[in-house]
Amino acid sequence: MTFHIPDLGIFDENSGLKSLSRCSDGNFEVGVNGVEGIFATGDGKVEFICWSDHTLAYVLSALGYPAYYPVKPVKPEGPIKAVLMDLDGTSVRSESFWIWIIEQTTASMLGDPDFKLAKEDEPFVSGHSVSEHLQYCIDKYCPGESLEKARDFYFEHTHREMEEIMAGRGKEGAFTPSEGLREFLYELKAMNVKIGLVTSGLYEKAWPEILSAFRTLDMGRPEDFYDCAITAGYPLRKGSTGTLGELSPKPHPWLYAEAATVGLGIPESERNHVVGIEDSGAGAASIRLAGFPTIGYAGGNINASGTRALCSAYCESFSEVLATIKRINDQNSL
Repeated sequence: MTFHIPDLGIFDENSGLKSLSRCSDGNFEVGVNGVEGIFATGDGKVEFICWSDHTLAYVLSALGYPAYYPVKPVKPEGPIKAVLMDLDGTSVRSESFWIWIIEQTTASMLGDPDFKLAKEDEPFVSGHSVSEHLQYCIDKYCPGESLEKARDFYFEHTHREMEEIMAGRGKEGAFTPSEGLREFLYELKAMNVKIGLVTSGLYEKAWPEILSAFRTLDMGRPEDFYDCAITAGYPLRKGSTGTLGELSPKPHPWLYAEAATVGLGIPESERNHVVGIEDSGAGAASIRLAGFPTIGYAGGNINASGTRALCSAYCESFSEVLATIKRINDQNSL
C-alpha cells in the first residue's frame, strides 16, 4: 500500500512514516477541512498535514515552542553550487561522545554514577539542541527537575572534558574525522562547489571538534577553508550574553536556510542546486524543510528515527556522496 504526501513524495509502509488520524496539537484532523492525511516521522518529531495539493510540516518542541512550515517540492539539479554539511556524526564521528555527556549529566541529576541511557533514547538525545536533549531526559528520568539545573551539570561536564581533550587527554576517540572527509572536501573545492558547515551544537562545543579534525587531517584553519560555518551560538548563562539558537535548531529549517541564503549568498530560487548532508533524523528534516535536497549519511539515526523518506539519496560513504553529486551534475537531476 502506498500513500502520497504532496511536495514530499510517494511512500509505502516501509518508509518509516506513521499514519495519524489527527495532528498532536489537535488543530488538524483527517477528513476535516480538506485534510486528506496526516503522517509523522518514526520518532514523532515532525508531522505532515496533507491536502490534495500542498503539505504543512508541524515541528514539535520539548520546550513548548512548536512551529508550522510549508513543505516545498525539491528536485536536485545540476550543477550543484553548494554543499551544506552537518558536523556531529557526518563530518566528525562525535555523536557517541555527546550522548555520553548527556548520560553523565542525567547521572549527576539522579545522583547515580552507574546510570545508562537506553538504546531507544538515541534519536531523542542526538541531532537536536542541548536543551531539547536535556528536557527529554528530565521528562523520562528526572521528572520535576529543572532545565537550568541540568544545563549547569551539562556545561560542567562539557568544560571539564573539553579541557582534557584539548590537553591531549580525555575520552579516547571523542572527535574522529569521518573516513574520506579530507578527500571529499578537497574534491568539492576542485569542482568550485561552495561548502557550508551547519551544526545545532553551541559554538563552545562545536568549534573545538572541527579544529581537532582539521588538525588531525593537516588541513589548516577551518574558518579559512569553509565558505561559511554556522552554529547554535552561545548559551544563555548568568554573567554572559547568549544568542538565539536553542529554540530554533534542527529539525527547524533556520540554520540551513541561513547558511545557504546569508552565508553563501544563494537565493531561494536556486535551492535545488544546493544539497545538504546529514546523518541524523533531525538534520534530515531540517534540510528538507529549508527546501533543499537531502543526502542521508549512514551511521547516524536516520533509519532509527524514521526519516529516511525525507532523503533524496542515502549514502554509506563520502565517495558515494561524491558520486551522487557528480551524477546529478552529469544528468542534471537525480
